[in-house]
Amino acid sequence: MAKLLYQGHGSYRITADDGRVLYVDPYAGEGYDKPADIVLITHEHYDHNKLELLTMKPDTILHRSGDMLVNGEYRTVEMDGITVTAVPACNKNHPISECVGYLIRVDGVLLYASGDTSRTDYMASMAELGIDYALLPTDGFYNMGLEEAMECADLIGARHTIPIHMKPGDLYDDDKAKAFTVKSALLVRPGEEISL
Repeated sequence: MAKLLYQGHGSYRITADDGRVLYVDPYAGEGYDKPADIVLITHEHYDHNKLELLTMKPDTILHRSGDMLVNGEYRTVEMDGITVTAVPACNKNHPISECVGYLIRVDGVLLYASGDTSRTDYMASMAELGIDYALLPTDGFYNMGLEEAMECADLIGARHTIPIHMKPGDLYDDDKAKAFTVKSALLVRPGEEISL
């Protein structure tokens, strides 16, 4: 069974049942002790892209937004049973041509790593995908705020929706987390690891 460690801000680590380790947007918190097998960067802003925190292997697979969005095409890559598909991510602070979210399928579980975004047209089609976990930003400064994130959570229809990227400069915001009151809400604190 795969596990997800929320590190704080927009950073988290997924460990597959076979032990492979996937990092999404490394920057904040703890939990960078396991060597990376796969690294996913949603965009090139400094707070999503601190690769020096990671121990890279000779065969570590690194996918940046520019690798996964090529000439307007959102790519899918399959890595020995772990599948990653890039999807749109954008808002006034994040150009659609430079940012992506990711659909990550690992051990039969489908996660939506939204990256930095507000509501996108693509989200209207996501309910039919059967997403198990969606991780959505809620800061309301660089991204959509709490209300829009809750609207997106209902639109996406994931079984569990984890609010992240809550407050610039902080790993987490307790008040904002408690105010995230959608039915699918799953609150995961920095340093907490859950089984998927």
